[in-house]
Amino acid sequence: MSNLRNKVSLIGNVGNSPEITNLESGKKVIRVSLATNEYYKNPKSEKVQTTEWHNIVAWGKTAEILGKYAGKGKEIAVEGKLVSRSYETEEGEKRYITEVVVNEVLLLGAKNGNSASA
Repeated sequence: MSNLRNKVSLIGNVGNSPEITNLESGKKVIRVSLATNEYYKNPKSEKVQTTEWHNIVAWGKTAEILGKYAGKGKEIAVEGKLVSRSYETEEGEKRYITEVVVNEVLLLGAKNGNSASA
């Protein structure tokens, strides 16, 4: 059960073009937003959709696959862990961010019926 301590699984649509950064060490990191939708019926029995946005980060081979195949609007499944960090803006304001650091990705909804995973 120790593997369940910090585990996140999401299926959603890529919200923006992946932002790829090549670090001096030679490592590659990618950042992208992921939209997940939830549907429910309100008291009037009308179907309502809510959308949550998630910050996704991937490294190495997983980053390469996301950068190559996961364009805006593409449906993907990701699995990883939740990480929170803080940073300071140029104006001196402290900001906090929560991200899903991905260790596995599955490309869904391919036009030719194929899907790939990393």
